[in-house]
Amino acid sequence: MIRRAAHALRRFRQQQDGNATVEFAIVIPAFIMILMSTVELGMINLRHSQLERALDQTVRTIRLSTGGDMSHDQLRDEICTRSGFIDECNTSLRLEMLRINPYAWTPIDPTPDCIDSVEEVQPVRTFVNGQSNELMFIRACMKFEPIFPTWGLGTHLTKDGDGRVNLIASSAFVQEPR
Repeated sequence: MIRRAAHALRRFRQQQDGNATVEFAIVIPAFIMILMSTVELGMINLRHSQLERALDQTVRTIRLSTGGDMSHDQLRDEICTRSGFIDECNTSLRLEMLRINPYAWTPIDPTPDCIDSVEEVQPVRTFVNGQSNELMFIRACMKFEPIFPTWGLGTHLTKDGDGRVNLIASSAFVQEPR
């Protein structure tokens, strides 16, 4: 009986049937994770570049004084229109604009003013329109949901309580004289 079991075990060990299936089953999850992470990173890069572009174009309009004194909501809507990749703009994009004195420099708060839909609604932290020849700093924070939040890159992104990720774009400009 033992001899027969040893012989069957030896014969089983020498067989190579299903060898490719085992390798496939071991390797395919890693390839799928790499593919999903690539798609996620591509969408993050696309969203971020579109946000940066829309912010730069809007800042150019403000800088050249063709935009006048725009409110937070008007600027937000302008950026959303130019971007095209901001879902639910009213609830996912928030702007912060500060007047900066280059002669009495104070550091800018490194924490962006973002919308967290889980918390109570917050008023706009700082939004001051500049006058002629003033140095201004504007920062936009966009929230979005990852495509694959529980796989690959999506698991390593820092998320808020609602499972959304921050994308931040900033710019500085000087108001042209009127």
